[in-house]
Amino acid sequence: MDLQFFCRVFLITALISLVCQVCSVTAGDIVHDDDLAPKKPGCENDFVLVKVQTWVDGIEDAEFVGVGARFGTTIVSKEKNANQRRLILSDPRDCCSAPKNKLANDVIMVDRGHCKFTTKANYAQAAHASAILIINNQKELYKMVCEPDETDLDIHIPAVMLPQDAGTSLEKMLISNSSVSVQLYSPTRPLVDIAEVFLWLMAVGTILCASYWSAWSAREAAIEQDKLLKDALDEIPDTRPVGSGGIVDINTTSAILFVVVASCFLVMLYKLMSYWFVELLVVLFCIGGVEGLQTCSVALLSRWFKRAGKTYIKVPFFGSLSYLTLAVSPFCIAFAVVWAVYRNVSFAWIGQDILGIALIITVLQIVHVPNLKVGTVLLSCAFLYDIFWVFVSKKLFHESVMIVVARGDRSGEDGIPMLLKIPRMFDPWGGYSIIGFGDILLPGLLITFSLRYDWLANKTLRAGYFLWAMIAYGLGLLITYVALNLMDGHGQPALLYIVPFTLGTFLTLGKKRRDLRVLWTRGEPERPCPHIRLEHQHCEELDDNDH
Repeated sequence: MDLQFFCRVFLITALISLVCQVCSVTAGDIVHDDDLAPKKPGCENDFVLVKVQTWVDGIEDAEFVGVGARFGTTIVSKEKNANQRRLILSDPRDCCSAPKNKLANDVIMVDRGHCKFTTKANYAQAAHASAILIINNQKELYKMVCEPDETDLDIHIPAVMLPQDAGTSLEKMLISNSSVSVQLYSPTRPLVDIAEVFLWLMAVGTILCASYWSAWSAREAAIEQDKLLKDALDEIPDTRPVGSGGIVDINTTSAILFVVVASCFLVMLYKLMSYWFVELLVVLFCIGGVEGLQTCSVALLSRWFKRAGKTYIKVPFFGSLSYLTLAVSPFCIAFAVVWAVYRNVSFAWIGQDILGIALIITVLQIVHVPNLKVGTVLLSCAFLYDIFWVFVSKKLFHESVMIVVARGDRSGEDGIPMLLKIPRMFDPWGGYSIIGFGDILLPGLLITFSLRYDWLANKTLRAGYFLWAMIAYGLGLLITYVALNLMDGHGQPALLYIVPFTLGTFLTLGKKRRDLRVLWTRGEPERPCPHIRLEHQHCEELDDNDH
């Protein structure tokens, strides 16, 4: 194996280990019910995000996001039904005693302080406030609940908590301006956003392209091998130039080790998540994206620039590279660098998706599942991996490790780059619909295997396995989004739904068509031996049960 190819495989393996993420929403997630904060009469509201729109001297200004309390009246969902009220700073600031301010249906802003949240709300209500904004003493939001022994819960004004930075901004407005007013409302998220439809099409289309490229390459390799055998060549030359690529077959051991390594990487990401660590991931993603974009571009352009694609030059460290590769590489590098520099702008997700899709297609072209046995072990381990790190990890780490890593919490960045994402187009809370590379790559390995098998076995689309595996993947991903919406935006492990659909369909069809043994062990159909048998080549002798 040449140095360039070894580096490519190492980089791709590292990236795959880093990118088994969940299907989730990265920003604007609505805060939901909490089992640790049970409901009771007078304290039974759902936790919802609340928009706090401000006006300074009648001119619309900044908007802040808070979280509604378990107690108090529910907050209106439509902006047109929300009233605009004057904002007053409480005196005393913590509102742990009756405020000295004269309120006339105003919104009162108080510090978190040391008394109960319900105590503050009751004092504010008695002073004729229309709502209470409680400023947290930290940057994070906090769920305001009731104490188990509380009885004074006859609260008829809404209570909202805002983060510390929002409180600082509001206080500056109140000090430097004559009039500040606010409007509170909690818009509901649409059941389905068009972004999820495009993300579904993106995932399915990526596997579709990768599968046909992989199957085409496998069929060409098989035809070339048969031609060489029939010509009875004494020695089969290695006509592939150095650095042009190769195939890596996964075995059962590496499939199991992959999940172990991926888990270690995930814990490392969780523990070391910070700004500098995300920057390191961005660099790794750019290197992988450049490799993927270059490979896909060269493969596509070589059909028009055949001479440039077949003429090679020796390059130190990289080995032999085609002139077409040398011509394309600067553009790929420039594309990745521009994305890295401007990745925080609103449209940067387009560049991230382009680099990500190119990387996924390249991985599916290079890394192969040799048979159904390895594919079953790999997907079964990934199935357990996804469930553990999304659901079970909450018991050990008090939060879902997978979701925290996918969203990039505590990093100061908008999530890690190893995922495909599309902004939610009709969601009042904004944010992104995302899907991790692993949710495309791992099922994609099995689906690309199915098309390679179909083409080598000369099966029609309907009689083969690829069509049904592709439909099963699409349905599994669709069910994932249904579950995501039914759970009101809580992150879902996509492989929990995709693996049973995809793998179950493959195993069921294989058993029904009596191909299961060949699929399980050989991974490719039996092909007739050429008439001239070479000393260094032989055809496997199959027993009667294999036929």
